[in-house]
Amino acid sequence: MTDRRKFDRKLDKDLHQTGARVDLVGAREIFRGLAATPVADDEEAWRALIAPQAPPDLIEDLRDLRKRIIETIPDDGLDRSRTDPDRVTALRKELKRRDLDSFIIPKADEHQGEFVSRRSERLQWLTGFSGSAGSAIVMRRKVAAVFIDGRYTLQVKKQVDGKLFEYVHTAERSQIDWLRENLSSGMRLGFDPWLHTDAMRRRIKDVCKETGAALVAVSDNPVDAIWKTQPVAPISPMVPHPQKYAGESAAKKRAAIAKTLKDQNLDAAVLTAPDSIAWLLNIRGRDVPCTPLSLSFAVIHQSGGVELFTDPSKMAPETEAHFGPEIIVLEWEALAAELSHLGTRGCRVGVDLNMAPAKIATALKDAGAEVVSLSDPTASQKSEKNTAEQKGTRAAHLRDGIALAKFLCWLDKEAGKGRLTEWDVGLKVDDLRAELDLHRGPSFATIAGFGANGAVVHYRADEKKAATVKKGSLLLVDSGGQYLDGTTDVTRTVAIGKPTAEMRDRYTRVLKGHIDLARAIFPEGTSGSQIDALARKPLWDVGLDYEHGTGHGVGSYLGVHEGPQRISKYPSGVSLQPGMIVSNEPGYYKTRAFGIRIENLVMVKTVKLGKGAERRLLGFENLTCAPYDIRLIDPKLLTKTQIDWLNDYHAWVKKSLSGDLDAPTKRWLAAATKPIKG
Repeated sequence: MTDRRKFDRKLDKDLHQTGARVDLVGAREIFRGLAATPVADDEEAWRALIAPQAPPDLIEDLRDLRKRIIETIPDDGLDRSRTDPDRVTALRKELKRRDLDSFIIPKADEHQGEFVSRRSERLQWLTGFSGSAGSAIVMRRKVAAVFIDGRYTLQVKKQVDGKLFEYVHTAERSQIDWLRENLSSGMRLGFDPWLHTDAMRRRIKDVCKETGAALVAVSDNPVDAIWKTQPVAPISPMVPHPQKYAGESAAKKRAAIAKTLKDQNLDAAVLTAPDSIAWLLNIRGRDVPCTPLSLSFAVIHQSGGVELFTDPSKMAPETEAHFGPEIIVLEWEALAAELSHLGTRGCRVGVDLNMAPAKIATALKDAGAEVVSLSDPTASQKSEKNTAEQKGTRAAHLRDGIALAKFLCWLDKEAGKGRLTEWDVGLKVDDLRAELDLHRGPSFATIAGFGANGAVVHYRADEKKAATVKKGSLLLVDSGGQYLDGTTDVTRTVAIGKPTAEMRDRYTRVLKGHIDLARAIFPEGTSGSQIDALARKPLWDVGLDYEHGTGHGVGSYLGVHEGPQRISKYPSGVSLQPGMIVSNEPGYYKTRAFGIRIENLVMVKTVKLGKGAERRLLGFENLTCAPYDIRLIDPKLLTKTQIDWLNDYHAWVKKSLSGDLDAPTKRWLAAATKPIKG
């Protein structure tokens, strides 16, 4: 112990003498914060945050300190494959202590993002459910439910104990409906106002009023109180995103948003989505898995000035210069004071009530501000990619195609031998992407589902329980990459061995819908919901369908799922605009048998037609560059137009990729893209 204290005193002194950015206490906090991120072992990251100019002996001492700290961090308890009943019991005891009859646990953090840090994985820790969307409600009197959509109907049964939780499909019965049935007069329903939007708070409050129950905002989360090994908040370097990839300066973007505020007579707007802040300020981070985000809140004023609320220790040295004087970085705790200040001045403040935590709107109102419902003012500009972003995403997809060709070639050779597992497949495609220029990790956790597992829409293979890939069924692989110049997302379904007639029929129908959507031409002002049926009709023709949406928006080195654009059968008021990137991914899933999904990313473009057109017309530019499995295609089901499109696409894939492939992969690609005859 004495030696350790002596080591620590020396290290603290060395940090001061070498001009490090933090002292020993700060270094310890950074190591703990980095351990809570997906880049826990990134030495470049902690050196940038602690001592960028450190000499070798200091670096060695910091390595020792890091090792010591990592060894003391307990297991966070997230890696369980099924519900732990003791945790549910502990939560009920905590609710009793707080005089609460029930509590809502959403899959959410304070920013309502798709990917959350391990610290915010409360739903998974409590229930075992690891899906990207869902919630749970635990009643003190032995009643509990987990709420999921159509993507997770099979997954939830594998991960969540049905004796402890009722499974509720939200398309059939909403969370509000369930509360209406289970709440009664006098009951106290707890919720964390940082984890629910203001819009959701109002809906829940309404059902409480209807049933005579009381909605209680908790000051601290009861799950946090019983989760004794909960990780700390993540810390990763916040770094500038080069303008050559961003396309526009942060100053220009801030000016555009400031004009929006002025036009709507708003004094300021609160931004709560880290991807919006990342886009606005041209910054990126690695606080959460798969999306290059630095968790933060921001207030932008009509002047264009911004207060950024985050952990200042995340600021990389170059970021301070990147920001300049009009962007002020403040501690998390300063947000409450700024909201109060806006209220005291009687400001009109824009807040996206469908995205911002209820706590934000409540704090502003209580302080005297006029809260104005404002859709995220960055959303439109962020979704309509500028010239540099369009150029970047094309380049990223072509590089991605090289990895995909190598992967599919490898898979074709190895999968039928019966030695590969789903886990091996996922590692291989990720490893091949990692070899590419500008690669920064996966855009989501790779889905590799064989046979019946392919029918689980968002299946996640377990290393120890992964199925063996062998002849006789289909393998669905959904994967993507993050690159400095773009974000990719692609799904291919391949036959392992000889496919059945049913497999070929279903695959071809999915492909028909995929092609028909890719070929679509539509007038300006058309929403994704108005063209969704194009992808579904070949399945509808024979009484089939799929539960998920047909297309989601995609960012530029940002979220693989980005709004506001989408293609879905559910109504949408957002029209597709040139520069927007969306996925085209119809599917078919036969429970306990196999799954099929075909996904390309496409970008909305202006279409020029001959004389006579009375409306501006739009269509799609294909981005994804990877062959489809021609062994699964029944040409008799395709029209001549569909065959021509398919052959043209495969010719483009072959031409685009062949020059960057080794001879064996080139030969495989030539066979994989062989023209189909009708």
